[in-house]
Parts: sequence; structure tokens; C-alpha cells
Amino acid sequence: MRRLIALLPFLAIATPVLADETTGEIVAFDRVARIIVLTDNTVWQFGEATELSADLVAGDEVRIVFTSAGDSGVGSISSVTRVEG
Repeated sequence: MRRLIALLPFLAIATPVLADETTGEIVAFDRVARIIVLTDNTVWQFGEATELSADLVAGDEVRIVFTSAGDSGVGSISSVTRVEG
């Protein structure tokens, strides 16, 4: 029991990395600035390591997979892919 109590502060400090995703329609896409704007007016800026469909254009429905940084917002975007259908 004492060991469990001793571990509680360490467990409270460890913040999990949460994977999340969203979908939406692209309104604007700037491949050079690496920015996508969706119809809900969210702006997504992605890095060079982000997996990206090569032929995305405005009007495409996309799925954005990202890691959440909790209350701080988005940690990083891992992929942006077109949703077929």
C-alpha cells in the first residue's frame, strides 16, 4: 500500500499523449505555408513530418489525425488524408 501511495505523485505528473482526429471540408489549402482551413473556420498548420495526401485541393473532405496536448490544444498533426465517399 505504501508503494502505491509513493507512486501517486509520479502518476499525477505523467500526462498521456492522446491521439484524436477530426474531419471536414477544405476551404483553403496553402502547401507552401503548410496551412489548411476547413469550412468550420479551423486553421490547421502542419509540419514537414506530417503525412499528407499529394493531391489535396479545396472542396476535398479530409481526416486530420493529431495528438492532443490536453488543455494546450494540438500537439502535432500526424496525417491529413482525403476521405473517400
